[in-house]
Amino acid sequence: MTGERILVVEDNEKNMKLFRDVLSATGYRTLEATNGGEAVQMATEHAPDLVLMDIQMPDFDGVEALQRLRADARTASLRVLAVTAQAMQGDREHFLAEGFDGYLSKPVNVHELLSTVRRYVDGGAG
Repeated sequence: MTGERILVVEDNEKNMKLFRDVLSATGYRTLEATNGGEAVQMATEHAPDLVLMDIQMPDFDGVEALQRLRADARTASLRVLAVTAQAMQGDREHFLAEGFDGYLSKPVNVHELLSTVRRYVDGGAG
């Protein structure tokens, strides 16, 4: 598992630090973007193994960023997980219907984060 690149898209520095610290400590390399535009650019340039996409961000949101990634042949097949505080009943299903490969709710549980990342990166499926 060591060395896989995870693109973390998060506009909150505290949350970004949590992702960076946890993922780096377990051997993943993190790429970082703070808005939808940066996310699309970074994903296109670096072809990460997984994208953790915040939903509510400046520039354009995670859903629009996902749509742009899916519309580009270079990034259409990237695995992208929605990471959001929108955790009401039905939200997970909504984001999966939007085309996300998976879903993590905030506040992020470190054990759930790692098991989910491992499942998508190492296991190859959701």
